This record gives sequence, structure tokens and C-alpha cells, in this order.
Amino acid sequence: MTTRGVLYVHSAPRALCPHIEWAVASVLGSRVSLDWTRQPASPGTWRTELSWQGDAGVASRLASALRGWHLLRFEVTCEPCASGEGERFSCTPDLGIYHAVTGLHGDIMIPEDRLRAAADRAARGESDLHAEITQLLGKPWDDELEPFRHAGEGAPVRWLHQVV
Repeated sequence: MTTRGVLYVHSAPRALCPHIEWAVASVLGSRVSLDWTRQPASPGTWRTELSWQGDAGVASRLASALRGWHLLRFEVTCEPCASGEGERFSCTPDLGIYHAVTGLHGDIMIPEDRLRAAADRAARGESDLHAEITQLLGKPWDDELEPFRHAGEGAPVRWLHQVV
């Protein structure tokens, strides 16, 4: 089954840009030449976006290929399809990677066992339930990435169809 998604590289040092293109091309199985623009939210860094179409595993493979580079901020989204829910990966240098399953309308769907574990930790006094839910929803990642998202409004989006 195929799905669609978007890779948002919110900020990357210029020297890392060709390496990102090579990693993305390796995952997608085709040559990739991204249109890089300056990232005003972090002078000296660059941003790009790539829309893709492929199998449901592409989003996780892209996130895995990019997650180890410390100075990189990115997100990968994948729309739901007949064979599965959607996904969202967010990554920042300070927080690492966040993964969420998303429903048909883009809502984050928190698995029951993760909610039960959060409630249990809060009931034992190990944490605050509000803080636990905030973490499950990815709010720390959203807070850190939001200035980078706004800085990219109006940026060109490139569509890549029929990715392997």
C-alpha cells in the first residue's frame, strides 16, 4: 500500500545538506536534489521540504536515516493509508526523536498502555499526570520546532512521486 508524506528539514548546517540529500536518496531509492533556503530562525542554517509518495515504511526509514546527526532539526509525516495509521516523527538536537501515531484527521493517537503507564507513574507520585500527557503529545518538540516551522512558511514544496 502506498501513502504520502512530507520531510521537513527545519535547520541544518550547510556542510550537512549534501549528506542529508544522500541519506534521503538512499531511503527513497532515487536521486534527490533538494531546494535549500536559509533558515531565518537560526542564522547559518538551511531548511528544505520534500513531499514523497511511497510505502508506509518510508517515514520511519527517513527518520532513522536522519536521527543520528546532532545539529539537525527535522520532522517526517506520513498520511494514514488502508494498511495503517499515519505517523509523525520530530527530532531536535536537545530532545532527540519523538514518534506519534496519527489518525485520519491528524490527531495524535496515544496507545492505551502508554496512557496507563503515565497514570500509574502519576498515581505513585513519580511524576505529574499533566507533564506525562504533555510528553506523550510531543509538546516539548512542538515548542522547540515552532519558531522553525513559522520561518518556513511560504517556502517552496517539491513533490516526488512513486518512490520505491
